Amino acid sequence: MATSQQILGTWILIIFYSILIIYFVVRGALKTKSLSDYAVGNVNFSPAFVGLSLAVSMTSAATFIVNPGLIAVSGFSGVLSFGIFFPLATIISLIVLTKSFRKYGQSLKAVTLAQWIGKRYESKYYALFMGFLSFLLITFIVLILVALTKVLAKALNANEIIVLAVIIVFVFGYMMFGGANSLVYTNTIQAFIMLAVAFILLFSGYDYFKGGIDSFFQKLAAIDPVLIKSTNPQSFLFRDYFEIIFAQIVVGAAVVCQPHIITKSLFLKEEKDVNKFLTTAVIAEIIFFSVVFVGLYARLTFPDLTANGEALKTDGIIPAFVVKIFSNGILSVIIGLIVILGLISAGLSTLEGLIQSLSTTITSDIIKPLFGKHIKTEKSYILINKLAIVFLAIISFIVSIDQLLHPKLSVAILAQNGVYAYFSVAFIPIVFGIFIKNVNIKAPVVASIVAFVTHFTIYYGLPYLVNNYGFHFGVFTKYLEGPVRNPAIASASAIIISSIIGVIMHQATKKK
Repeated sequence: MATSQQILGTWILIIFYSILIIYFVVRGALKTKSLSDYAVGNVNFSPAFVGLSLAVSMTSAATFIVNPGLIAVSGFSGVLSFGIFFPLATIISLIVLTKSFRKYGQSLKAVTLAQWIGKRYESKYYALFMGFLSFLLITFIVLILVALTKVLAKALNANEIIVLAVIIVFVFGYMMFGGANSLVYTNTIQAFIMLAVAFILLFSGYDYFKGGIDSFFQKLAAIDPVLIKSTNPQSFLFRDYFEIIFAQIVVGAAVVCQPHIITKSLFLKEEKDVNKFLTTAVIAEIIFFSVVFVGLYARLTFPDLTANGEALKTDGIIPAFVVKIFSNGILSVIIGLIVILGLISAGLSTLEGLIQSLSTTITSDIIKPLFGKHIKTEKSYILINKLAIVFLAIISFIVSIDQLLHPKLSVAILAQNGVYAYFSVAFIPIVFGIFIKNVNIKAPVVASIVAFVTHFTIYYGLPYLVNNYGFHFGVFTKYLEGPVRNPAIASASAIIISSIIGVIMHQATKKK
């Protein structure tokens, strides 16, 4: 339970933070005259600022709140997965893909990922397919909303559903006007706050290291020996090295293929800015990804995963940890408020990017090609974009309530299933579009369809056969059993199989 000092401080913090965001939103809205301005901006942003915007868009509440909670439950095996192998693959992929994607994006004059794919392969139907597929990213919006709700509800001792409603009205409301012109500024502020909070959280477990690193791990082992092992057979996500290393490397390489991540490079006006942009993003990302280690501190703080006699839900562990350790004395409470601000920033930074990119995709890649002949003015498209944001808000609210009341282990499972399915489908068309000049559209289209079918067959179809009819798929069966399944298994399988099919199709159909 938060103290009266924490509650009052949190309210002051929220009011100040809201005023600051609204200031930058108004400033950005005054410069937004078209849908293109909303999508990629018309301001000459500093490459360092855009790099920080990219870093916070990639990080989100998953890295600061949800993933550390999963690590608190499962132990060091989760640190290897979410803190080492996934970030390593993600950063390498970001560097490799970003430069080439931007070159094509500039030449094709694309402002969304679906539009980039449609223009690259000269197919409005492919763009439309990717546009509809973008609805899967709503699951990621839900993850962030749930995480933010958990943080603020804990800090204010407030009802989660009411907190959720207020967050949605505020964030989706101001995103109807700001767009890219305000996004980079708000993301930059959020990035500096998150960097400070990352260091505070990483040093918050200082006392647990008295006696050295060995002593730290001995304390974890005293709770449960499996918490210090590199695999956790009891976990649904970190059972073996296939899940921890191979699946996370494949998924990490493909995770960059999301519209709110890979299109950030289109904000840059000059080619010479790309290196500074990437350097800033990578340094910030390394610091952000390190925060997942805090999950081990939380487990030492709540050995039996309960607080005040109540069992902690996975997504509520880190908010409870922050409220508990930063509650003794005025200075501690102030530091705690800064941490809460950082957790809020971690959520809002990615949430803003998702709302901006997804609403633009709905307007540019679905509404415009289907109904464009009936829409005559740019102002009409801006209005439609606002209505798309309202639609996203309603859907997100409904799904978020279900995840707050009836989560399966964590909201991360829902989010990963949706987001991983999306970038599994997008991976081959982006890679082929960047690195293969003369590619027949049949190759990426078939690969995309194979990825879509494979992901959902492995996640839903095969488990149904295993759990209801006793089918057996060899060593792969263990990933299909139980009430909770790891979306990374389905995604990695979809990416590998679709890549093989895509290469075969390219060899069979490549243009001379």
